[in-house]
Amino acid sequence: MSNVEKRAVGLLVLEVINSNPNGDPDRESDPRQRMDDRGEISPVSFKRKLRDLVENKEGPAWKEMASLLRLDANKFQILESRGRNRTEINSLSEEEFIARYWDGRLFGNTFLESGGTLPIKTGAVQFGMGLSIAPILIERQTNTNKAGVQEGLDRGMAPLAYRVVQHAVYCMPFFVNPSAAQKSGCTQEDIELMLKLIPHAYKQTASYVRPQVDIRHAWYARHKSALGSFSDQAFIEALTPTKKQATDKPSTSWADYNVPSDLPDELKAKTDLFVDLVAEIL
Repeated sequence: MSNVEKRAVGLLVLEVINSNPNGDPDRESDPRQRMDDRGEISPVSFKRKLRDLVENKEGPAWKEMASLLRLDANKFQILESRGRNRTEINSLSEEEFIARYWDGRLFGNTFLESGGTLPIKTGAVQFGMGLSIAPILIERQTNTNKAGVQEGLDRGMAPLAYRVVQHAVYCMPFFVNPSAAQKSGCTQEDIELMLKLIPHAYKQTASYVRPQVDIRHAWYARHKSALGSFSDQAFIEALTPTKKQATDKPSTSWADYNVPSDLPDELKAKTDLFVDLVAEIL
């Protein structure tokens, strides 16, 4: 498979409506929130969704991607999965490990931190923290159950168990590093699968408390070289939405934001490829 030869950068622009995009276990699964009241989505939570789509080999996402990209399921197993056999994984050679685990090649490997024979490697792709543009407003409600759970009670209640963000727009950057790819064994095929899965990450993993998390844009730009041909930060800043008014207050709709629809010409001219991954599937 072809090597990853050029750096790349991406920016996910997500709209959250009455959903919890990432619960905080330290705060009873409240949506993650910073001290300045802006919302957070951890990189781990987003990567988990991509892993889940690839791990479910009977699911529609994997079946469609495997057919489209002609993927061998044996080469796209998931290291970070339940029921993994640590002893069996530790017995693999480095070459066998790289050949087997897609998320190990893509996101890196810290699984074998102790007692293993395989080297720890950083990933070719790094996702940054997702942050809301404006402060978020969290709504908390009590869930009820018609059937009782506790003995002697004819109904059940889960006080304040439903915790959602009323509305917010989040941005999450990600980066592709060919130097790390060379060490982890990540190929262009691995990157291509990730890029095609990104627009489906939330829709295909929706849940009771996460029914409306929509990736409105998934901007992706490839540099002209392995060392880079433009500023990643300039790219991110150029495509980050801004709130039109009351920037210190939560938003109520997508219309509250000025949302860039293209990259400035002077930046675009420095890219080898510039695309909205969401537009590619529409």
